Amino acid sequence: MSISRSAAKKTAITSAGPRENPLSLFVWEGVDKRGVKMKGEQPSKNANMLRAELRRQGITPNMVKVKPKPLFGSAGHTISPKEIAFFSRQMATMMKSGVPIVTSLDIIAGGQKNPRMKKMVDQVRADIEGGSSMTEAISRHPVQFDELYRNLVRAGEGAGVLETVLDTIASYKENLEALKGKIKKALFYPAMVIAVAILVSAILLVFVVPQFEETFKSFGADLPAFTKLIVAASRFMVAWWWALLLIALVGIVVTVFSFKRSPAFQHFVDRMILKVPVVGQIMHNSSVARFARTTAVTFKAGVPLVEALDTVAGATGNTVYEKAVHRMRDDVAVGYPLNVAMKQTALFPHMVVQMTAIGEEAGALDTMLFKVAEYYEQEVNNAVDALSSLIEPFIMVVIGVLVGGMVIGMYLPIFKLAMTVG
Repeated sequence: MSISRSAAKKTAITSAGPRENPLSLFVWEGVDKRGVKMKGEQPSKNANMLRAELRRQGITPNMVKVKPKPLFGSAGHTISPKEIAFFSRQMATMMKSGVPIVTSLDIIAGGQKNPRMKKMVDQVRADIEGGSSMTEAISRHPVQFDELYRNLVRAGEGAGVLETVLDTIASYKENLEALKGKIKKALFYPAMVIAVAILVSAILLVFVVPQFEETFKSFGADLPAFTKLIVAASRFMVAWWWALLLIALVGIVVTVFSFKRSPAFQHFVDRMILKVPVVGQIMHNSSVARFARTTAVTFKAGVPLVEALDTVAGATGNTVYEKAVHRMRDDVAVGYPLNVAMKQTALFPHMVVQMTAIGEEAGALDTMLFKVAEYYEQEVNNAVDALSSLIEPFIMVVIGVLVGGMVIGMYLPIFKLAMTVG
């Protein structure tokens, strides 16, 4: 059981003072007057002061020690988009229930298991207590709260509907993360299976094939061409495995670095991905869905369309669509309707352009774009399920060619010898 908030504040006030050592976080265990075991965490200047504070509260401390730091610091406790979505949902729920924003943040911070998330929420609360607006407070954490999030909160504060906007943001992020998770799941499984197949093949070439080669030498007969090919590959792997491993690692590092640092390379990769059969169509539909939902959310929140498009561009998840949305923003800024600007990019399906045109004419653009987003998110879900079914036989073929072919190649001389003897 944790110490009450008033007691924690009393301890902090008692131990605070000019130019004194900062408070340390202690963990403690003890028993109360009824003999019930209790434990908790509390900041204090030193262990003796914390023991005295616990006794004043009727708790007999058995153990008080400084809370150990994680072995690798805060590594492994980054703030995930799902945590930001959950934070938004909690804020919206409490604010709709009439809980003041500072109290809401205090409650949310107290329930965080991720130390980085707790620290960030505490900082946001402290900034708001100090007179900052919600927008100003979250703007000090641009990695966790991106430009889209900040713009939506700014619009919500300006219109006096912050709780509604936070609820919309939570739904948006939950849908977006579900979509991304679906795509990652579809691509992760085949990638891992193929990687394992390659690893098994490498182990066979380095450790197993050389043993067979020694056996083949005792036959004194000419080996089949396929077996010779496998033996040659094995010799090469045994001699140069370290070079191949180094080349693979360097290739991965260079590719990742180039993708993150070079916009041109990133654009090239994204363009190539869109051309891959089946996968490319999934990525097209995903980008359209993300564009439609993000635009609908920002427009519904009251963000002007030109400013909304500027924010939406980075949320499409593909640099090809990002550049297209920037061109659309420039066209809309000089007076073109959104549907005309979309048509000029030649990226958006005819149905999306037509529904956008209807939404603009009817003054219900956000409603139409939400419908577009729902349709294309469902298309992505269906395509991913179909892809999973198509990938299974493809994986079997890959494993059969890599591993099965190698095993057959090793046994061919034995079959040949058996036929000769027979």
